[in-house]
Amino acid sequence: MTSTQQQQGVPSDEAVRDALTGVKDPEIGKPITELGMVKDVEIGADGLVKVGIYLTVAGCPLKETITNDTKSAVGELDGVSEVQVELDVMNDEQRTELRKALRGDAKEPVIPFAQPGSMTRVYCVASGKGGVGKSSVTVNLAVAMAERGLSVGVVDADIYGHSVPRMLGASEKPTKVEEMIMPPQAHGVKVISIGMFTPGNTPVVWRGPMLHRALQQFLADVFWGDLDILLLDLPPGTGDIAISVAQLIPNAEILVVTTPQQAAAEVAERAGAIALQTRQRVAGVIENMSWFEAPDGSKMDLFGSGGGQQVADSLSKSVGAEVPLLGQVPLDPRLREQGDAGTPLVLTAPDAAASEVLREAASKLSVRARGLSGMMLNVTPAGR
Repeated sequence: MTSTQQQQGVPSDEAVRDALTGVKDPEIGKPITELGMVKDVEIGADGLVKVGIYLTVAGCPLKETITNDTKSAVGELDGVSEVQVELDVMNDEQRTELRKALRGDAKEPVIPFAQPGSMTRVYCVASGKGGVGKSSVTVNLAVAMAERGLSVGVVDADIYGHSVPRMLGASEKPTKVEEMIMPPQAHGVKVISIGMFTPGNTPVVWRGPMLHRALQQFLADVFWGDLDILLLDLPPGTGDIAISVAQLIPNAEILVVTTPQQAAAEVAERAGAIALQTRQRVAGVIENMSWFEAPDGSKMDLFGSGGGQQVADSLSKSVGAEVPLLGQVPLDPRLREQGDAGTPLVLTAPDAAASEVLREAASKLSVRARGLSGMMLNVTPAGR
């Protein structure tokens, strides 16, 4: 601090930059001081502080957030009368350095969740058939996990029937820095979907190889940061995407969603039994639409009963390890209504019976111990 600043009581350049360490880029989740985003700092004798900020791209959708956070952090310092933020844009060289700092200097992007030592738990939310509420379960689990303080991401891997952005209320478009894609966030959850790259409600008409490439890009090109949990909302059945996930992330676990109906349960068993071929672990089963509770408190089994337990028991026998029934979610019209509104039920009605079951399932999946069960081990039996 200079003698003039000491006399007039304005903050030093060091104090301002120290305050800026508390300002994080909303998309990357790291301090702007670490990302080379602080262009310059000017401190006037009257307490006016001007901060120059480099945006990663010109159309940064969260520039107002960065501006407001900067003003708030610096404005709390003693002697600051006003904070002005001047925005600039990184040049190509600066963006290259940022990409290297975040992803390393590898020419080809790698899937971080498939690397040895990755601590991210990956769950593939699968179903045998459509219409069982798989996506509703996925988004509510994701938000419930985020509420527990975990860093959560969701890949809408249902390329043909993508619906996760609407259900999460994620209306922003991804931004691209160099070859990295920054995923939008909603309710504390990072999300990526093919629907964010197609105009309007245009259908996706692709064959298997293109589906595989799209999924690979979602996993490798998107900058997810340090995730605790990654949820993949798979398309119904056991087709190309399910096979691609097993190839790209062999340590991913399968979470099966079904309804109580026996016919649906039989189909759901096939979705879970794919683990026998892919050598993946089955994390558990969630039964959706389990019953409807009438105003008088009576329960009506509109879609039958016992399907979820049947799937859990059958898969336990097939894979030779316990596959738990993680929860039975009662039928609640608000689950659909809040999904359409982009505000998941666990947020808007946390005391609802369906919310409580989903939060409990999220809790079980969040604290599951990491082990070797279901993981592919590069070992050879003794004597060979």
